[in-house]
Amino acid sequence: LRAMATKDAPSPPKQHKRKRPRAEEEEAAAEAPSSPRQCIVILDEASLEIVKTKKGDFTLVNSDDHKSILAKHGRDPAECRPDIAHQELMAALDSPLNKAGMLKVYVRTRQNVLIDVHPSVRVPRTYKRFAGLVCQLLHKLKVRAADGNQTLLKVVKNPVSRHLPAGTALYGFSKHGTPFTPTCFAASLPDDKPVALVFGAMATGSIDRLNHDTMLDMVCVSDFPLSGATAINRVLGAIEAHWGVH
Repeated sequence: LRAMATKDAPSPPKQHKRKRPRAEEEEAAAEAPSSPRQCIVILDEASLEIVKTKKGDFTLVNSDDHKSILAKHGRDPAECRPDIAHQELMAALDSPLNKAGMLKVYVRTRQNVLIDVHPSVRVPRTYKRFAGLVCQLLHKLKVRAADGNQTLLKVVKNPVSRHLPAGTALYGFSKHGTPFTPTCFAASLPDDKPVALVFGAMATGSIDRLNHDTMLDMVCVSDFPLSGATAINRVLGAIEAHWGVH
């Protein structure tokens, strides 16, 4: 009887372990910080403006190919230098800091369009292909990877401060800023909070501090005027050395 009772007794219900949805896992992985240190580069006042050519194609306005259009509208050719943003993007995204997963890039245009740049973007090496990519972005407001799973470039809402982590230390760069050597500037950065760096992406003038009300200081890292790409290389190189990124 004891054997029969044991045989006929109902077995306890199996407890199935709940599996996390795949989308939930991917989202959690994306939100998890890859490093306690983060550097955010903001390319400000970039000249990325679309124009329709006589052939019916769309391209970026530039001072070399559209002199007649600029003269017709009374525009200064020096204002239309999209090649500067191209050079600065390559300098930032090709840096070891970006390869190490510690860099984030935003671009704000003269027309106040804010662009979120994914760290995995490989910027086209030639200007012509870069111009085509940006035209696609400004028309469709986003550019996806070839497999469609990753948004590489997208237009997001202003201001850029809404996309910065809480407590971010924000610095701008100008020839008229507080003088630092790149090494001393990197050593002065806080270790316990993200850092945001604003570089001008225009041919003349400097960034406007009024557009970044949380900026702590304007910094100068050379006795000589530097191109934006050169300044980015100097500053990020010093930060990489200070943070141990090789």
